[in-house]
Amino acid sequence: MSVLDTFGLDGRRVLVTGGNRGLGRAFALALAEAGADVAIVGRDAGRNDQVVAEIAARGRRGLAVTADITRRADVTAMVDRVTEQLGGIDVLVNNAGVAIHRPALEVPDDEWQQVIDLNLTALWNTSTAVARGMITAGNGGVIVNVGSMSAQIVNRPQWQASYNASKAAVHHLTRSLAAEWAPYDIRVNAIAPGYVKTDMAPVDRPEFRQHWILDAPQQRYATPEEIAPSVVYLASRASAFMTGSVLLIDGGYSVY
Repeated sequence: MSVLDTFGLDGRRVLVTGGNRGLGRAFALALAEAGADVAIVGRDAGRNDQVVAEIAARGRRGLAVTADITRRADVTAMVDRVTEQLGGIDVLVNNAGVAIHRPALEVPDDEWQQVIDLNLTALWNTSTAVARGMITAGNGGVIVNVGSMSAQIVNRPQWQASYNASKAAVHHLTRSLAAEWAPYDIRVNAIAPGYVKTDMAPVDRPEFRQHWILDAPQQRYATPEEIAPSVVYLASRASAFMTGSVLLIDGGYSVY
């Protein structure tokens, strides 16, 4: 097998949460280009259909599922449907998330819970449901969690303590599950992106430019397409000896 062949995902079946826009869409399309059949989870039916069509245009099977992944019953039904339609799940990409900018003393309880539910509890629900199927199938598998550089730095000038805390938990949960599931040949890693131009990150706003862009060594933000190849790497055999790792992709932002 050649070096480039180890990055291939031919015949692999992938589930991407939050896969109909931004980073999730870029991940789904990159994984399809690498040869995988891809199911996405999202709440916008129109966007779901568009991404499925883009996956099909790359010659792979696409599937869209609408589910509230903060609810265990929805996740169980979602995993059952994807498993039935694709024949199994080999790779899970936990991408769905939300960030809310607000000083800590102004965060209402329901907003704190919203962030924790989607960024952490949903990831827990989906990871444990998919891992059960992987263990039953006996073929191992891969889980890629989307963390953030915000797990290890405090962003400014905006305050977002709930998001930062949730992503720090994601990083350590990644290590914990990697250790526990290694005997089943399930690898669990995470990526930690810096500032990426998506609907969730207003990178073009002038009040953020000094701290978000000019403070970084590369003095720019990333595009989703620049982050996606790292997910392909972690999903593929190219990273076969890698588990429990957090891959930081932040343009050097956190070195200062």
